[in-house]
Amino acid sequence: QVQLVESGGGLVQAGGSLRLSCAASGRTFSTTVMGWFRQAPGKEREFVAASSWSGGSTLYSDSVKGRFTISRDNAKKTVYLQMNSLKPEDTAVYYCAAKLFTISTMPTDFGSWGQGTQVTVSS
Repeated sequence: QVQLVESGGGLVQAGGSLRLSCAASGRTFSTTVMGWFRQAPGKEREFVAASSWSGGSTLYSDSVKGRFTISRDNAKKTVYLQMNSLKPEDTAVYYCAAKLFTISTMPTDFGSWGQGTQVTVSS
C-alpha cells in the first residue's frame, strides 16, 4: 500500500488557476501509476487525469483536456495537477489515487486513495 496526502485546494474565481499536490509514502513510488479523480456533491466520483509511472503516458478526461496538466516528480514522490482556466463546474473534492502496472481511468482499478482536497470555483 501507498499512503497519499493531497494539498493545494482552495477557493478561486472562474478563469483562475490552482496547483494540487499529492505526496506519497510507502511502496516504491516510481513504479506506481498515479491518478486524479474528483467528486462533486450528489455526483459519482469521476476520472480527471492519470500518469504512468514514468510520466511518459498521460490520460485526461474530455472535460479537462487542454486546461489541466498532470505531472510527477519521482524523486520527491509527488504528483501534481496544474489546473488552469478553472470553471464553476470544476468545483469538487479532488482525490489522488495510486495503482500498480497499467494506466487506467477507472476508480475501481485504484487501490490507494488520499483524503481529498476541496476545490471551489466561484463565478
